[in-house]
Amino acid sequence: MISLILSALGSPLADTVFLLVWFVIAAGVTTDVLLTKSDVRAALGWIAAAWLSPILGGVLYFLFGINRVTRRALKLTRHSRRQVWPGTGTAPTLKDNIAQLAEISARVIGGELTGGNRITPLDGGDGAYSAMLAAIEGARKGVVLASYIFRNDEAGDRFIKALTAARARGVEVRVLLDSIGTGYLFSPMLRRLRQGGVTARRFLHTWLPWRMPFLNMRNHRKLLVVDGRLGFMGGINIGAENCRALRPKHHIDDIHFRVEGPAVRSLMAAFAHDWDFTSGEVLDDPMWWPDLPAVGNTFARGLSSGPDGDLYKLEAMLGAALTLARERVRIVTPYFLPDARLQFAIAQAALRGVKVEIIIPQKSDQRLMDWAMAGHVRFFRHVGARFIQTPPPFDHAKLATVDGAWSLIGSSNWDARSFRLNFEYDLECYGAEFAATLDALIDTRIARGREVTPDQMLARALPWRLRDAAARLLLPYL
Repeated sequence: MISLILSALGSPLADTVFLLVWFVIAAGVTTDVLLTKSDVRAALGWIAAAWLSPILGGVLYFLFGINRVTRRALKLTRHSRRQVWPGTGTAPTLKDNIAQLAEISARVIGGELTGGNRITPLDGGDGAYSAMLAAIEGARKGVVLASYIFRNDEAGDRFIKALTAARARGVEVRVLLDSIGTGYLFSPMLRRLRQGGVTARRFLHTWLPWRMPFLNMRNHRKLLVVDGRLGFMGGINIGAENCRALRPKHHIDDIHFRVEGPAVRSLMAAFAHDWDFTSGEVLDDPMWWPDLPAVGNTFARGLSSGPDGDLYKLEAMLGAALTLARERVRIVTPYFLPDARLQFAIAQAALRGVKVEIIIPQKSDQRLMDWAMAGHVRFFRHVGARFIQTPPPFDHAKLATVDGAWSLIGSSNWDARSFRLNFEYDLECYGAEFAATLDALIDTRIARGREVTPDQMLARALPWRLRDAAARLLLPYL
């Protein structure tokens, strides 16, 4: 190839310039790869591409190989989390393995467990929206809202009216929208919010072409905090498709959570950190941070994860939970594409005799994800986990429980995007009562689902299996 390029150039001077540029680019790529890449196979592949594909290999590395996700997101850490809150000072009574998990969590996530929380599941957009809108309508001091998707439809219109009405009666309102999920080039909801006097921003929005995060850097968090006292979090976006009443034939099943008690400060801190980074405004007025008395018996710790200083925290916690599980692990996720490390942890749990149940939708809302999951499941043929597929409507819920004592709820899926690319927010919860509540929700899904084996999911013609295996290669960005 090199000889063909040089013969095409013809001029000795052009040949020399080309070789010099090629050497400088390839040497630069090699240096960056050696200093930044942890995966040996990926490192070797990029170095080979740089030296064997003159200039083109370097250009491809510049476009796709540099981990700008981490480098750009590290800027978030410069905006310190200015709000620090104490734990309750009361440690929960836990089984030995769950107590060990709590100790690991304290080291991985930081901060203390907060006791005295009441966390209530809300079924779908029908249940969640009514509770969220009622909270906004009753707000007296301040409302903050973050949403990955905020549609300009019947559901979105209700929130626009509630937020603008709150602002009109003197309530401080801040809304943070994701640039990808709410329209990168044109965001009608951002325009409507601002027209209504609401202070609204888009997360990581830029018009510089080389910095536009069309694939990465999504703020996938769904947070609402009213008067610093009442919080809502989970996996439900704002859109009519989440409501049976609005889309009876094509709705999405999901679960959101109402949070009361000291853990609400964790939700507020996650929003305040993102808002500070996006707008430069520090939400340090005492109205955002009232004293929160105990109202329930669930211990909780907020888990903010993302490609900044919080990178790998979510994956580390899930790996620890799988490693310490003794009896049963239950996972409900719309997208199941764990990497090799979590696959190994699931396999080891099953080998120890832990009952592992993985509940996934029969058909998701993204065809490419369905193909990739079908291609990925072959690596679980001898793992010993039990797979249950739920029939339509598409189930977007994200739940996990371990040994009936530890739970994880929030916005994160079991895929590379949630583990390493998205900014996510989850709550890890300790307590048998709340775990039992989630297990009951999981039981209803298992009851209406169908158990399938990896071999059954792989029983399709060769062209479809090739398609699925090819889709799986996009796993780092799915």
